[in-house]
Amino acid sequence: MSKAEHVVILVTAKDKSEAKKIARGLLDDKLIACANLVGGVESLFRWNGKIDEASEILLVLKTKRSLFKKVASKVKALHSYDTPEVIALPVIEGSEDYLKWINASVKT
Repeated sequence: MSKAEHVVILVTAKDKSEAKKIARGLLDDKLIACANLVGGVESLFRWNGKIDEASEILLVLKTKRSLFKKVASKVKALHSYDTPEVIALPVIEGSEDYLKWINASVKT
């Protein structure tokens, strides 16, 4: 099994309710194996030509790289932001059992 076939996707949401809605939608469609919701995230960012800030929830999603476009599309459909953060980081190493569990938990 190639480690490069798995990714961790980061998504920020405006609140816990929205984060759960996104996570459940992705889980229902078998696009992710797991979502961690991390509260207390303070984000500073450039938006519409100025620096803005917001309190957000960070979703840490585990899935296969081949599903990224479907995940991004579903996030966009469920998200309240015009331009939600949806970025993938490659998994370069991982427990063989955990990676097999991801594979068994998502669409093939």
